Amino acid sequence: MKKILALILVALMTVSMLAACGVKTETAASASESTEAAASAPAAEETEAAASDETASSGTSYTVGICNYVDDASLNQIVENIQSQLAAIAEEKGVTFNVEYDNCNADSNLMSQIISNFQADNADLLVAVATPVAMAMQAATEESGTPVVFAAVSDPVSVGLVDSLEAPGSNLTGTSDYLDTAAVMNLMFVQNPDLQKVGLLYDLGQDSAASAIESAKAYLEGKGVEVIERTGTSVDEIALAAQALVSDGVQAVFTPTDNTVMKSELTIYETFAEAGIPHYTGADSFALNGAFLGYGVDYANLGVETANMIASILLDGADPATTPVKTFDNGTATINTEICEQLGIDFDELSEKFAPYCTKVQPIVTAESFGDVQ
Repeated sequence: MKKILALILVALMTVSMLAACGVKTETAASASESTEAAASAPAAEETEAAASDETASSGTSYTVGICNYVDDASLNQIVENIQSQLAAIAEEKGVTFNVEYDNCNADSNLMSQIISNFQADNADLLVAVATPVAMAMQAATEESGTPVVFAAVSDPVSVGLVDSLEAPGSNLTGTSDYLDTAAVMNLMFVQNPDLQKVGLLYDLGQDSAASAIESAKAYLEGKGVEVIERTGTSVDEIALAAQALVSDGVQAVFTPTDNTVMKSELTIYETFAEAGIPHYTGADSFALNGAFLGYGVDYANLGVETANMIASILLDGADPATTPVKTFDNGTATINTEICEQLGIDFDELSEKFAPYCTKVQPIVTAESFGDVQ
């Protein structure tokens, strides 16, 4: 009797495995057929809508590989919102997104390995969080043409990821956290009209920082302000650079959306605060980690819109080459109220001064990550 039961169990397991394999093969075929159908379908809106509905309700499964550049509050917030929005879309459309996630921690060798792993798993689409990852994925998918959606790339045109924001031109598109540098400079002078010496703190190796730094220099030098640049490529080097800026006697410091400085902010914010120097930065996560002010896009919304773009490509057959890069209003000023108090600045008065120059002014207190905010 035991032998008979064992044989029955083996038979059932075999049938189950064959069924699972059949689903995977059918999924791949369905995706291929959907692509061919989309290519040959008429341009009529009714036909496109019908094809989209059929794809959405087919129970298709897609593999999405997400590589994050570094563990920091802004980029982590993007990833969290991509994942939650994809889950919501999957439930609504009756599809499955198998999300594979990894963080390379700014290690180029690890980054390459992560991307190779995604490709070995036949990922249907790759997601690059931050410029260095996007550039690596661009090179890795040059032959395969696997769609790549990037997130938080400040200047995708200047680094050669896309031909233009309106028409990317290849297998890459995504969302940009482009920073309006002049707007940050304006706030700096609203707070202190008598600035004579300003420090620029950044990582020379961060492509995302290059254009913003050039814009800041042009703005400040145009006002006759002395500019002192200090750079670093690691937390220790950024800490030394921050101390050097204090010794230089700068009256304010500007950092764009630079991931190396972002990773270092919890280490350096007290250096500036104790010296009475406000640190103006290009993202709200800097202010969360102790900077005086973060100015830029809403990274939660950026993550949601990145997920919507992923779904559009996979479910609706949108072509990355003709899908415009999405940009956002970056007029949100996030002010750290604890640093305000330490610098002797009244938050309410400052908010009133900043209001005409911002879409929104919001307070925040120092914490390790967005998950720590009460």
